[in-house]
Amino acid sequence: MGRARIAAEVGEPAVLSALRGDAPRPVVATAVRYTLQLLAERAEGGTVEVRVPPFGAVQCIPGPRHTRGTPPNVIETDPETWLALAAGSLDWAEALASHRVSASGSRADLTGWLPLPPIAALGARA
Repeated sequence: MGRARIAAEVGEPAVLSALRGDAPRPVVATAVRYTLQLLAERAEGGTVEVRVPPFGAVQCIPGPRHTRGTPPNVIETDPETWLALAAGSLDWAEALASHRVSASGSRADLTGWLPLPPIAALGARA
């Protein structure tokens, strides 16, 4: 059984609150999980695993699917950086250059997938 889907009516207010920096931990968790859900829907696939500990991880990006062990293509970052990337207030290349994102593997690149359009619109309001 899969994880319950987070509705926009729940996820978007959580993202707004988290982007403003005034969100309690459970709200940040919801915001991260919601944005990861959106990424997985937008970039359906299983080539890259995106991890935002301690709140969530998804497999995404079309291509060869990973099934067991440590994935060959992994992206990991903290919740604040992830939400900034999703909202478009932080550029992918800048996040890599400043070591705010760890990306390993030849396909571990979210250029073209971020920012997430509905979250970028929210980020402009935050």
